[in-house]
Amino acid sequence: MTENRDDALNKDDALGRVRVVLSHTSHPGNIGAAARAMKTMGLSDLRLINPLHFPDDMAVAMSSGATDVLGAAQVSDTMEQALTGAVVVAGCTARARGLSHAWLTAREGAERLMMHAAHEPVALVFGTEMSGLSNAELDLCQLLIHIPANPRCSSLNLAAAVQVLAYELRQTLTSPVIEQAQPKPLARHEEMERFYHDLELALIEIDFLNPLMPRRLMVRLRRLFARAQPEREEFDMLMGILKQIRKTAAIGQNVSGEK
Repeated sequence: MTENRDDALNKDDALGRVRVVLSHTSHPGNIGAAARAMKTMGLSDLRLINPLHFPDDMAVAMSSGATDVLGAAQVSDTMEQALTGAVVVAGCTARARGLSHAWLTAREGAERLMMHAAHEPVALVFGTEMSGLSNAELDLCQLLIHIPANPRCSSLNLAAAVQVLAYELRQTLTSPVIEQAQPKPLARHEEMERFYHDLELALIEIDFLNPLMPRRLMVRLRRLFARAQPEREEFDMLMGILKQIRKTAAIGQNVSGEK
């Protein structure tokens, strides 16, 4: 019996490693309702990016007993700040928009997130009430999650979408797929952002990328590596390759300059 209780505690800890990130929320009531939706399913880590009104009495009223989740919410100026430390970032969106990310249902996305939340922080991101996540915000995600709905009326209220995903995350606790998963540590969000920065510099230095006409090369490379989801060891290898590329490029430039 003790082992089962310990297992339950570990699973609850996994839910605690799931961040719910709300970007540029315009109505404080939706923040409170989202906090309520989270608490009913055992989630507690709420992150807010530039909310229009917060703190706000309406948020407290709509939280309906989830004031602890609301009170602990962390407010950030940028998405990058809210995602620091996360190894998997999933964006909830109603439209694929022609992007090449992994495109998962709510249930599939919840399983992917919880496989990693057993050991490391993950993030589930929701956009504004009117337009959802921007393309720039989606580029910071590795996965896209959609909630299968009536195609004639597919847009859910923000708090309703949080409730559906929170429910699916909790349902995974009894999934044998999650119980048996032993994923290797992935590179964290800020590590991959550093990789993209160094990759861009390296491509410029070897004349593969023209900074005056970048087109969409870096966007496509971001999506390529987002699909790959590099493990921590693979990240170290990639950074080592970039370091050598930049070193060799610098030597070649020095030689050309001497001539």
